Amino acid sequence: MDLFTSILVTDAASVSIGSFLICTLVSLVLGLLVALQYMYRSAYKKNFVITLALMPAIVQMVIMLVNGNLGTGVAVMGAFSLVRFRSVPGSSKEITSIFLVMAVGLATGMGYLAIAALFVIVIGLVNIAYNSLSFGEQTANTRDLKIMIPESLDYSDIFEDLFQKYTRSSELQEVRTANMGSLYKLNYRITIKDPNQEKKFIDELRCRNGNLEISCCRAAYGKEEL
Repeated sequence: MDLFTSILVTDAASVSIGSFLICTLVSLVLGLLVALQYMYRSAYKKNFVITLALMPAIVQMVIMLVNGNLGTGVAVMGAFSLVRFRSVPGSSKEITSIFLVMAVGLATGMGYLAIAALFVIVIGLVNIAYNSLSFGEQTANTRDLKIMIPESLDYSDIFEDLFQKYTRSSELQEVRTANMGSLYKLNYRITIKDPNQEKKFIDELRCRNGNLEISCCRAAYGKEEL
């Protein structure tokens, strides 16, 4: 028998106990592999990791039951769609892992065990490689710069020459008023040229904003959601 063909017949009622146990065992093993690669270099919760390990077997069971039955398949699809509206939005990595284990469960539920195993190995290796490399990382010189200025100053270009001198890029992300409108709070996202010049940069900013409050810290990125 071809390694990449299904071990199951199309009639769900004809699935043997042996085939069911083999598919379930493969689903659990592949779910464990997905959970392990998700845990690599990332913060995680035990409950979510357990969910990843068990979900392929659960999806596999559902697919086995609805295999060949269009009406039941549509009903199950509607039931699964309700889960999205009762769950907390997850990070992009969590959602990717959930889709991965669902794909594994679909493959094992239809009997394509070798394809499921090969898919987990390939995706897992690529995922670990991307996490090990600097692929997609922001530069370490990116900063969040917060400057407070009096309302009498025009913030549109008051710091432009300093940004050209000390930064590779700068973007004004937010303007807020403070102290009953007598002050402006400016939030910039900048990429500084030389971290050793950061103090000199801030000192020159202080001369422009009347020595009011200035904050410069590493860029904070919110939770990645799809």
